[in-house]
Amino acid sequence: MLTLILEGIPANIIANLLGGPILTIYVVYLGGTASDVGLVVAIPALANLVQLVAAFYIQRFTNRRLLLFGFAVAHRALWAATGLIPFLVPKPLQVDVFIGLFLTSFACASTSSVFWTSIVADMVPARIRGRYFGIRNTIHWAVASVALLIGGQILQQLEERTGFVILYAASAACAVWNAVELWRYPDLPFERSAAPSSAALFAKPLRDAAYMKATVFVSAFILLQNIAVPLFSYVMLETLDLSKWWITVITTVQMIVTMFSYYYWGNLNARYETRTLLLWALPIIAASCVLWTGIELLPVLLVLIVVNAALGVGLGGYNLLIFNFIIGDTPKADRPMYVAVFSALTGATGFVGPLLGGWIYRRIEDGPFWLQSYGVSLIVGAALLALTLTAGPFVLKAGSGEASARSAAASGKPAAKATTKTPGG
Repeated sequence: MLTLILEGIPANIIANLLGGPILTIYVVYLGGTASDVGLVVAIPALANLVQLVAAFYIQRFTNRRLLLFGFAVAHRALWAATGLIPFLVPKPLQVDVFIGLFLTSFACASTSSVFWTSIVADMVPARIRGRYFGIRNTIHWAVASVALLIGGQILQQLEERTGFVILYAASAACAVWNAVELWRYPDLPFERSAAPSSAALFAKPLRDAAYMKATVFVSAFILLQNIAVPLFSYVMLETLDLSKWWITVITTVQMIVTMFSYYYWGNLNARYETRTLLLWALPIIAASCVLWTGIELLPVLLVLIVVNAALGVGLGGYNLLIFNFIIGDTPKADRPMYVAVFSALTGATGFVGPLLGGWIYRRIEDGPFWLQSYGVSLIVGAALLALTLTAGPFVLKAGSGEASARSAAASGKPAAKATTKTPGG
């Protein structure tokens, strides 16, 4: 479990020196438009579709550590290689080459995550998962916040080309560090699924009604959310004309709040069921979108800090709880396929959301300022609140059936008595 914490430190440094608002800045630096930014931020979600393939092959190649190491190292090496594009690729092709490398990189990342989730679920005892990941995520987000602030300062103080050279060089060094830590993971025994065929293996999560209802609901939420949230940085940069430094500072506020909220969400998860807490976290994300309307009355920077603080609380809960949901509400032997189905559905909607958002922002480039600045976020936030408050309580109802028993086992609490029997007991 100590290795699990150490391995995540360089991984989070890379993700924040090359991702988040800095990713948006880099795409614009290469000549990208709003549509290009929307496509790029959608790629990690689209790449999750390859997890379905990985979930089948994990049943044949059970050395999870080796597979995790190979795909994770390839992911970060390819991402770091995108820093060479301004030096090696003609200007008209730079965005297209970046998209190709970025897509390949995150296909490797998505594949590695199947093996990572499976190993981690076996490494961390179920009774302490909530607290452990609350602490782990707090440490990682502290590192991530510092990395983002430093990265933003580098881009602010130096000429863009020089700044990106420094960021990519530091990320390449962290990729080597991360590879060393990944190699230290244990190769734990793998429990194969009892499913007699690939079709039966794929059908298992599809027949779990409670799990699939929750998965479809979360997928719909992500579709709406990703129309606005991933493009917050683009609106700040291109519409509100904020400096790169202020964009990274505001995003760092979100990350610091997320960091502290992980700890409290983890403690709450030791007392309350994961599904119940998701019903608390999702409306906070929706509210963060609605809060953009405050720029009509209050200073822009103040409103954006409040927006990102609220988003940090909501995302802290979502990120922690959704991970505990997919490993706590899933049977051990079939967990890779459950995770793959969840990732494929949420990945598909997560991909469409930013594309739709990028298309919308491009269509309203000549529209009124209120619509370009906060209008899209307001409409999306209202839709998210309506979805969460109407469908959420029915879909994420806790304390019944097989999912409740698995979730209770994961949190160390006694399961509620089931009112109906499921096939096979």
